Amino acid sequence: MPVFIWEGKNRKNETLKGELEAAGEDAVRAHLARMKLVPVKIKKKPKDLLENVSWAQPGVKQADIILFCRQFSTMLDAGLPIIQCLDILQQQQENKRFKKILKDVKDSVEGGQTFAEALKKYPEQFDDLFVNMVAAGEASGVLDTILKRLSSYLEKSAKLRKRIKGAMVYPAITLVVAVIVVAVILVFVIPVFEQMFSDFGGQLPAPTQIVVDLSRMVRAKILYIIGAVAIAVYALRRVRKTEKGRAVIDRYLLTLPVFGPLLRRVAVAKFSRTMGTMLTSGVSILDALDIVAKTSGNKTVEAAIYRVRQGIAEGRTMSEPLVESGVFPAMVCQMIAVGESTGALDAMLIRIADFYDEEVDQAVENLTAAIEPVMMVFMGVVIGGLVVSMYLPIFKMAGAITG
Repeated sequence: MPVFIWEGKNRKNETLKGELEAAGEDAVRAHLARMKLVPVKIKKKPKDLLENVSWAQPGVKQADIILFCRQFSTMLDAGLPIIQCLDILQQQQENKRFKKILKDVKDSVEGGQTFAEALKKYPEQFDDLFVNMVAAGEASGVLDTILKRLSSYLEKSAKLRKRIKGAMVYPAITLVVAVIVVAVILVFVIPVFEQMFSDFGGQLPAPTQIVVDLSRMVRAKILYIIGAVAIAVYALRRVRKTEKGRAVIDRYLLTLPVFGPLLRRVAVAKFSRTMGTMLTSGVSILDALDIVAKTSGNKTVEAAIYRVRQGIAEGRTMSEPLVESGVFPAMVCQMIAVGESTGALDAMLIRIADFYDEEVDQAVENLTAAIEPVMMVFMGVVIGGLVVSMYLPIFKMAGAITG
């Protein structure tokens, strides 16, 4: 059906605008009459030539999902039926891709599917955790509460990812700048000095000769160097896509001197918050562990969680296999054991997540504080060393002249 852009006035003479998908202009007028609005302008919305080209449409961001959960929860809490909520959210959605998804979800629910079944068709936007929590909310009749918890969970997860990305941005940018500066010096600057030194004649100091030889090698082999780097990056990405390769890389990442402890804290925070949120929402512990393992983001952590799940299926507690895994800190295992013994495991997991969120914040601050001077020293030594080595012959000649 076509989409119409409408403009109308209410009893207070205020102008309201909106869009409506309808069979024709008469249907739009009837809709405005039900809203007690006087039509001022109704026109058909022009078609987007790229609306059926998927790659040309904007992606659905997590912020869109969070806002959707917040608004949906508020509407359900106000007593609106689920189909009406979906209709309103679909009409006011500005993201075209998300708008289509919500329309299809609404149509599926109208066709007799549950809300969770309708969402399951879009795993990129609504993962297993989201769908299972919605299913639990529908079954228990507290979907509004579940959506509120989901939005809170997604917000905290987004903040956690933002902190980690923020910690990685500075060293990555500094390293890239350093590589570019060194490459420019070796390819364009050193040859100028080399020509000048050859005109003077004489023996070059050892550091200068090393830099000149390095410059010659880089200029002669630059295409091979770029090709080797590209092949190495491609090979690493291919290896990471395999089960064994990713398992080896993920295990190695957790053992890194500085980043390893940070990644371990992030894994604990994510596990605790996801698990606690799902248990609070009524998802069974085995289903929750299965979903948490799949969304852990690290194969070593995933394997540890699956061992925990197997242990619980065999009648053991959660804390015992967690201790045996060696991935989770002893304090976390002890707190989980206390939560199990007191029957408040979900609340204890949320407390652990809050604690480790603060730990991640502190670790990121410490990492940033430690990396900044290291990167400055690195750039100073490398770039400063190149510059000084080029000026050594000039200092040598100046000394000979004055002597």
